[in-house]
Amino acid sequence: MNLNVHHTVPSGRPPLGPSTPFTTQWSEDQATFWYAQQPWLTGCNFNPSTAINQIEMWQAETFDPVSIDRELGWAKSLGFNTMRVFLHYLVWQQDPAGLKQRMDQYLTISFKHGIRTMFVFFDDCWNKEPQVGPQPEPVPGVHNSGWVQCPGHKEVTDTSLYPVLEAYLTDIMRSFANDERVIMWDLYNEPGNSGHLNESVPLLTKVFEWAWAVRPSQPLTVGVWNFSPEFDLLNTLSMFYSDVVSFHHYVDVPHLEKIIRMCQGYKRPVICTEYMARTNKNFFETHMPVLKKHNVGAINWGLVSGRSNTIYPWGSPENTPEPAVWFHDIFRADGTPYSEEEVRVIRALTECPVYEIVYKEETGEPMVA
Repeated sequence: MNLNVHHTVPSGRPPLGPSTPFTTQWSEDQATFWYAQQPWLTGCNFNPSTAINQIEMWQAETFDPVSIDRELGWAKSLGFNTMRVFLHYLVWQQDPAGLKQRMDQYLTISFKHGIRTMFVFFDDCWNKEPQVGPQPEPVPGVHNSGWVQCPGHKEVTDTSLYPVLEAYLTDIMRSFANDERVIMWDLYNEPGNSGHLNESVPLLTKVFEWAWAVRPSQPLTVGVWNFSPEFDLLNTLSMFYSDVVSFHHYVDVPHLEKIIRMCQGYKRPVICTEYMARTNKNFFETHMPVLKKHNVGAINWGLVSGRSNTIYPWGSPENTPEPAVWFHDIFRADGTPYSEEEVRVIRALTECPVYEIVYKEETGEPMVA
């Protein structure tokens, strides 16, 4: 992440195309009114500990509602009310009806715990060649060793694939366009990452147009994550055309304050959809109070340590032992918090009642009472 925040709010609307239906974006007043009806949005990017990536989470063979239910119960115990969850077009392409059925099952579980979900359609991060079927085993000690891009590195610029990607987005979005369990749609995670840069611009613009053609009842967003000059076009498009502005942040508090001020220049609600990296001076204790002070949503990366290996920092070498200071995540797989003090801070900020972790007599599995 470049720490030099030079981005300024543009004075005119950046063009997408000659026939772009601009009127389908929410007005500033619509977005502000919607946000005023919401609680303070707190939660995390959720991938169950039993899934190495978004494909493994959603494929029929590895979809794990038991772990999802248990782990979202732990999220409830923190007072969290929002999960950000990644999808993948390959799972939809293989089995559209099955994916939507599993999404509905997931949403039933999450809503039972008082949690609504922000789904993410596309992603420029990590491994370049996603495939359906059995996913690789985690590389010991390596952060996110199995996470995959969506649609994939070459596919981002393959316009012949765009009809499939459009059908994927519109089918899912229409299916849940008025579902109260879905709080937002995040159209594209970190466009331009993994060396894509501006080659992601055409897909990003199409994604907005496809979503506007559906115009769900929930707001749309694309999070900005890199504030260096080469991302100016991607950032301007992302923030100017989002109903609600969102950003990612993995460094210290002074930089966070600068990013919040920049995002607020768009005169729309602001949500931080990724943060919390302990070895980067980015903690719940330091950052969550700042986000709450500015009424900015707080969605951290990671809930339960598992196959994604996100307790390890970016760039960790193979066979790195468990770090004394975790990078992401809050709970171990048995429901034990990494830090009792962090949990206390989170619960205090979310004004959450203290839920008791009890153990099922028949299986010994932890659950929220």
